[in-house]
Amino acid sequence: MSMNSFRAVIAACGLVLVSACSAPSENATQPLSASASAAEQQLNAIIEEHWEYALREDPTFATAVGVGDYNDRMPSVSADNEQRRLEAEKSFLRRARDIDAESLSVAGRINSDLFQWVLEDSIGSGELGLNRIPFNTFSGFFMNALTASNGVSMQRVSDYEDYISRLSEIPRYFDENIENMRSGVDDLFVLPQIVIDGVLPTIEAQVKDNPEDSSFFEPFAKMSDKVAAAEQERLREAGRAIIRDEVLPAFSRLATFLRDEYQASHTIAAEDLLEGEEYYAFNIKRYTTLTNATAGEIHKIGLDEVKRIRQEMDAIIKELQFKGDFAAFGKFLRTDPQFYASSKEGLLKEAAYIAKRIDYVMPGFFGKLPRQPYGIVPVPDEIAPNYTTGAYYGSPPGAPQGGAFWVNTYALDQRPLYEIPALTLHEAVPGHHHQNALSTEMADAPAFRRNLYFSAFGEGWALYAEKLGVEMGIYQTPYEHFGRLSYEMWRACRLVVDTGLHSQGWTRQQAMDFFFKNTSLSEGNIRAEIDRYISWPGQALAYKLGELKIWELRRIAENDLGDRFDLREFHDVILGNGAVPLAMLEDIVLRWVEEKLASGA
Repeated sequence: MSMNSFRAVIAACGLVLVSACSAPSENATQPLSASASAAEQQLNAIIEEHWEYALREDPTFATAVGVGDYNDRMPSVSADNEQRRLEAEKSFLRRARDIDAESLSVAGRINSDLFQWVLEDSIGSGELGLNRIPFNTFSGFFMNALTASNGVSMQRVSDYEDYISRLSEIPRYFDENIENMRSGVDDLFVLPQIVIDGVLPTIEAQVKDNPEDSSFFEPFAKMSDKVAAAEQERLREAGRAIIRDEVLPAFSRLATFLRDEYQASHTIAAEDLLEGEEYYAFNIKRYTTLTNATAGEIHKIGLDEVKRIRQEMDAIIKELQFKGDFAAFGKFLRTDPQFYASSKEGLLKEAAYIAKRIDYVMPGFFGKLPRQPYGIVPVPDEIAPNYTTGAYYGSPPGAPQGGAFWVNTYALDQRPLYEIPALTLHEAVPGHHHQNALSTEMADAPAFRRNLYFSAFGEGWALYAEKLGVEMGIYQTPYEHFGRLSYEMWRACRLVVDTGLHSQGWTRQQAMDFFFKNTSLSEGNIRAEIDRYISWPGQALAYKLGELKIWELRRIAENDLGDRFDLREFHDVILGNGAVPLAMLEDIVLRWVEEKLASGA
């Protein structure tokens, strides 16, 4: 996810728009002075202006957040438009910085700080020209096209006509991204060849002989009864034509470009690219929201965490009285049929059962629960072979469906059942769905905050949720506890491997060997993960660093508050202001602790 636009700062970056306010502090509820009111109004006006600008600039982002005004368009990422946006965002930042922060309420200062962070990140992306690398193994512009109809409730003729118009823009959108990639070739700022090799089959798979076999035709396959039969046939024919004549050839041209023209890198390290050290440092800040963390320091943290978690894993192997070493136990877990579902439906049902067990105990750990439901959905077949084990896709309020916990049902022998509890806690509740839904339902925050997401916050919270599952009683067997530890080890290994690959001279095989040595992840998962880190430098660092910060803040709150510590209230405070950088999260929690202590006195 890496367009140089507001959405890039959103989805690609570790940012992705979403929020939620805990009960505001006492200071935040006090009447504003006249000067504060003026400053607050000025800030709110700029934020609102920028939000409307962001929706216009990225129509697919607008669709994703429930704004249908631009459903007939795709974004423009041409060099001229990228430069125009860069100058516009610099102007927005100057105006925001001119506002006297001391005249703002507490809530206003949070809005201002977050708004400036988003702008600074987007400007940094633009100045580095990250649009020259517009996809990775997990997401990118062609995935943006494949999900062009997501979140659209097609009930009227105009809805289908908008969709057809959007499809007609895909060739232009692809051509602009290809031109940006050509600029990257000229500048020696390119993706590694191994990433291209992994992505090409997904792109080639979209080129169908029959347009009705394309996923783009799905909205036409079963149309709304509100559309007259004659209109349905007209729209279907228009859809067939645009998919056959415009969309599928665009995918074919992209595949040809990547296969025959694109001069990919034969090194895998981000720091080996031209301006690579600056690029990797920027990504570390973007995804971890830590301004001073270095690759070397993060590598050391990862090694320490690997050592600690390994000791806990060894204790479970001993508890099970397994006859063999860690490697033998890993092989046993990877190969014994008892740990794998025999059908796709069986895997989905297992995830559904775990999800409902978690739902049952959620009120004991959270004071505030979201209104929006979620469902369990298989990863689409066309992307499943090169996709991760699971994911979460949020849904805007008012959409015809809830949030989606994606479960990869491809290669069932690579999807162990003992990992499903940790995966469900992470992707559904109390992980991504709980955090995301609360954020989108935050009534008093600006729209950009209701749709804001920082990787360190969101992924850190989801990893914290995995371990919280121990207290929630979700893990029922030693194998499931081992699966959780394997997931935690997975994220600790990410600190070592991501920095190893991009700054320490590690090879792909060295990274895979490190995972095999320290986790029970299947070979397929390990291979997909390593290639994801290669294609998406820095993002994998967010999970463990964010989780460590949340546990650090919980320990501080528990120690300072003693008997007055309330776990449900602590969780509501962590999630109550939506997605925030880690330093801001620390300020929020420490202020809550101080207010609790003051009120207790």
